[in-house]
Amino acid sequence: MNLNYIVVFILLLLFWAVLIEPNILTVKHLAIKCDELKGKRIVFATDLHIKPYERIRLRKLVKKINAQNPDIVLLGGDYVNGHRKGRSMLIQDIARELGKINAPTVGIVGNHDGWQGKEEVVQALENNNITVLVNENIKLENLYIAGLDDIQTGHANIEKALQNTRSPRIVLTHSPDTFPDLPEDITLVLAGHLHGGQIVFPFIKPLIVPSIYGNRYAYGLIEENHKKMFVSRGLGTSILAMRFNCPPQIVVIDFL
Repeated sequence: MNLNYIVVFILLLLFWAVLIEPNILTVKHLAIKCDELKGKRIVFATDLHIKPYERIRLRKLVKKINAQNPDIVLLGGDYVNGHRKGRSMLIQDIARELGKINAPTVGIVGNHDGWQGKEEVVQALENNNITVLVNENIKLENLYIAGLDDIQTGHANIEKALQNTRSPRIVLTHSPDTFPDLPEDITLVLAGHLHGGQIVFPFIKPLIVPSIYGNRYAYGLIEENHKKMFVSRGLGTSILAMRFNCPPQIVVIDFL
């Protein structure tokens, strides 16, 4: 193959992975059977990683979430981007936009939130009517939602998070690595953190999967020991500011 063609092909791939795919917002639909929650719709969004110049992307996200007409919105953490505040939009501005979601909204914190100041992130979100759970739970109608602390920058206390809850109950965990330690009678576990691998070439394992379990929980619906967990590809980027064959997504969960 002519070297010029190879160079052009590589440049086109980079253009797609850096500028196009990270801005494609997809909707993943998931149907879960649960008689107690029949007819309920939940939207799950995680790993936003909002950079300083991404206000338009954030507003499009909120608009897309509202367009799904959810009964509840759940957020999986990592609202901010990077290890330092200069690489992220201010959490107060992020929270202000997320406060425009037209449904009861419950979230947890992720590792980037912990690095940039967990207390500040929690306060900003709660100032905009978003309930943040750190080893706590809340009951919305007949559904218990339990939220674990981030395992990398905090301590996930499963017993405390599930205290005084009963079925049906959903567990929010930023990292899916807590899944094996959760009890069997959880209706659904929702996680992110791994970004689906972020860069996924056909027939090759995802490049970026920061999990002690390798690719086991990289993405999708996982069923183990009578438990179900969905791991989202998330919305932003980390480490490398690109995505390939792994577009951002929100997850719409309909209970049947």
